[in-house]
Order: sequence, then C-alpha cells, then structure tokens
Amino acid sequence: MRWRGASIALLVASAAAGSGPPGPAAAAVPTSVAICPAPGPGQVHCMAELAPLFGAEAGASQAYTPADLQSAYGLPSASAGTGSRIAVVDAFDDPNAESDMGVYRSHFGLTACTTADGCFSKVNQSGGPAPPAPNKHWSVEISIDLQMVSAVCPNCRILLVEANSARLDDMLAAESEAVALGATEISNSWDRGEFAGELADDSVFDHPGLPITVAAGDAGYGALYPAASQYVTAVGGTILRRGGGSRGWMETAWNRTGSGCSAFEPKPSWQEDSGCSRRTIGDVSADASLSPGVAVYDTYEFGGWQHAGGTSVAAPIIAGVYALAGNATATLYGSYPYTHSNSFWDITSGSNGSCSPPYLCQAQPGYDGPTGWGTPAGTGGF
Repeated sequence: MRWRGASIALLVASAAAGSGPPGPAAAAVPTSVAICPAPGPGQVHCMAELAPLFGAEAGASQAYTPADLQSAYGLPSASAGTGSRIAVVDAFDDPNAESDMGVYRSHFGLTACTTADGCFSKVNQSGGPAPPAPNKHWSVEISIDLQMVSAVCPNCRILLVEANSARLDDMLAAESEAVALGATEISNSWDRGEFAGELADDSVFDHPGLPITVAAGDAGYGALYPAASQYVTAVGGTILRRGGGSRGWMETAWNRTGSGCSAFEPKPSWQEDSGCSRRTIGDVSADASLSPGVAVYDTYEFGGWQHAGGTSVAAPIIAGVYALAGNATATLYGSYPYTHSNSFWDITSGSNGSCSPPYLCQAQPGYDGPTGWGTPAGTGGF
C-alpha cells in the first residue's frame, strides 16, 4: 500500500559488517506496511512504510553512512557549515529525538550536538519548551530528518520545531516559528495534495534569502503542496549506487519520487521549461534509494537501527548542502540551482510514471521533473 506524500521507507534488515550500524533484531515483517494512518481532512502526510529486503536486494551493500553521502556529493562537511542553523519542522513530539541523534552522531564519529552545548534545541510551534503529544509514527520522520542534517552538515546547529498536530495550519505555524527563531535553512519532509486555497498559505514560505526545502513526495508522478510552492526548493529522489566513472557513484531517477505541474502555483521567473505553464516540480534531487537506504537510529518506534529511504531523506540532505554553501542571503527562493546548473550531477535515466510532455516524469539530459537539475556536485549549485 502506498500513500501519496513525502514518505519514509524503512528497510528492516541487518547491516553488513563494517563501518555501518548494527542491524535491528530479525522480525517477521509484511511486504509493505504504512506506519502512519491515512491523513484526515486538512492534514499533511507522515507516510512511513516498512519495506524489508527480499531476493537479490538482500545482498545489497549496507546502509549509507555520513561518509558515503559526503563522498557521493563531494561535500566539504568537515570544514563548512559553522554558523548555520538548520530548522527541521515536523508534527508531534519525539521524546528520544536528541538521544537518538546522539547515538547516530557518536557511532559515525561526528561531533556531539546537544542542548547542553547549545548546538541542538527543540521547541513547540509557539517557540516554547513544552512538547506536544508524542507520536511514534512521526518520531521516525524526526529521526531521519535530524540525522540526515547531521550527516551532511555536522558543524551546523539544529533546531527542531514540533507542531501540535499534523494539521496543515499547525505545520504552517511551526514553519513560521522556525523563521522567527532565526533558522538559516528549513527542511520539510511532509506534503499533502494540492488544493484551491494553497496560494493563501504561500506567504509562510515567502522568505527570500532563506532556503526552504520540501520533499517532492513518494507516490510517483503528481504535484503536492508545499513542494509546489514557488517559494521553496522541491527535492526529488534518486537511486544512488556505488561505482561508475571517476565519481565512484552513479544515479538514476527513483521510480517513486514526486514530480509534476502545479494546478495553482504561478511559474517562477527562473523556470523556463515549456511543458508546464505553472510551477514545475522539482528543482534538485538527492538519494532516496530504498536499497540499501541510509542508516537511521530510532528507539521511540522501532528500538534501534533501521535502513531508510524516500524523499524524506533527500529534503534534509539538500537543506544541509545549502548550509554548507553558506550562501543563503544570495538565494532567491529556489532559483540559485537554475543559474548554476553546471554544479550538479545530471541524472539522465529513470522515470516515475507516464505523462505528457515526458520530461515531467522521465529523467533526461538537463532539466526534468523527477530530478530537477540533478544532485549536488559539491556546493556550487547552492
């Protein structure tokens, strides 16, 4: 079963021996289970799924580590990012968010980031310390978001803003609080279907000089909000594999990444594709591979290490790259990649469905919907 939205897919399998994390305890798991319930009216999507490895996939390499992501995208993670404060906006509370992130960072040799040292802070949607109700489903999303930011930008400070619920109005309040608290980048791994009144909500994301990333979704071709907003960077997903040329990595478009042509949002001046008269999704992309996935540590829902994927992974990766670039004040919404498109790995194969014109759902040389301008080749595109 697949729910439309920016989902997480957790590959429940033991990690191979080496630098990766220990695997979770073996368990009988159905082929695919949507962890979060279907969203109600006015809610956004936390669309986590369990997806264990079978057959040939069971021999896949271990989950990707921070060093793998930094290598794949040529990132200066060890030397850049100081001074940036990345906000992660999610719903409900993860009581173990800080401690789980601490285990992840310690395991992979990253510097600590805690409340005590001033690196990490967690607030509710009003900026106060009292957390909203805990939620085991959203705790997985929070763990992924915090740990992917940590993997890409270990020198960054991190702000977690927890909305009272998954209702869109609460999520927008949390987004505004992240802005008010001085975030230099904001990552959002949640979406909902487009709706006629969405333009009225766009002001929440209208902050030139503040990069805001949004996952493009995990249900294939089709526009979602707020990925469709003209004021954000919509992040698609790829399948990242080891090997291939001098880079040592290769990528194709992930077949479940979101993309599309908005039904309501006007086309930004920097988008010049001719097959969509309104806003085209997406802008850039990053790893969303479900096999092997990335290593994530979560104890509130699952009790340990998991393999994760989806555009819920890609969005915080790109937020971290923006922070490494240290160029936020020069960015006009999501326009910077469009004027620096030579600083991306161009993804030229793979698709997420059938559509017309084909570039909206099929990767091709240059710009396309599923992967935008491609994946980071260093920080020059940000």
